[in-house]
Amino acid sequence: MTITHDDDQQISTADDGSSADAGAPVLGGKKRRRSAGDLARQFLPPLFLGALIVGAWYYVSYGLLTEERRFLLRPPHEILQVGFLDWDHFSEILQALWSSTRVALIGLAISITIGFFLATIMSQTKIVERAIFPYMVMLQAIPILAIVPLIGFWWGYGTTSRIAVCVIISLFPIIVNTLFGLQSAERGLHDLFTLHHASRLTRLRKLMFPAARPAIFAGLRISAGLSVIGAIVGDYFFGQGAVGIGQLLKRYSSRLEGEELLAAVIMSSALGVVVFLFFGWLQNVAIGKWHESSGADS
Repeated sequence: MTITHDDDQQISTADDGSSADAGAPVLGGKKRRRSAGDLARQFLPPLFLGALIVGAWYYVSYGLLTEERRFLLRPPHEILQVGFLDWDHFSEILQALWSSTRVALIGLAISITIGFFLATIMSQTKIVERAIFPYMVMLQAIPILAIVPLIGFWWGYGTTSRIAVCVIISLFPIIVNTLFGLQSAERGLHDLFTLHHASRLTRLRKLMFPAARPAIFAGLRISAGLSVIGAIVGDYFFGQGAVGIGQLLKRYSSRLEGEELLAAVIMSSALGVVVFLFFGWLQNVAIGKWHESSGADS
């Protein structure tokens, strides 16, 4: 039945006299359906594309390649069986991956330290920026293969040279993004700090670094992926010391072991994805609330 008030509002009630508060469960159901829809929109497209890639992979392996040339692209189930389910091969890949991961992390840590220091100094003095920046561009533009012999002459053919390759490859994005972020604080806020006679350190700590956080994390995510690439490239050319994923790639390719080679490539890609996602998570932890509030205000 319905109860009519003086203001012509009607409230539906159940036959037993209780209020028909059916709106809340319906809303909850809608929220649940929307949540399931969001998950579907997030995960179904990459799954569908992955299925297409696997199907094309099988077509190339069995439809375009003959038995004698199938080593060029082994089908996915053979890679899974030989490269991942065979513990001898998979443990060898994991050990090499861990060696490359350590090199990448050490190189990235050195790049972050040098990059933050140089970007901070460059943001405080225009003369220093004009002096250093052209050489940073030159360092980025040098093909790493062209200086591999020099790196080997200077630091040998072991872990030190691999770390040097990581630093050379991953340093530039950190410097550029950090410098851009430090210089992106609003001019009005700089005037406010000047009005209160804030020191350079106070301005840097309370204004420039907070404003630079989004750009800094963008640079970190780029440099993290480049550091992984540098570790693999350095290991490929500098074969002394612990066996890394680059040495395994060279060994598998020379022996025409297609299953192990593609398994090592997949694990190398997985390492890059994990590092990228980690810095993405770190970015959300550091500035996620700031992004949400800014989006709400706009």
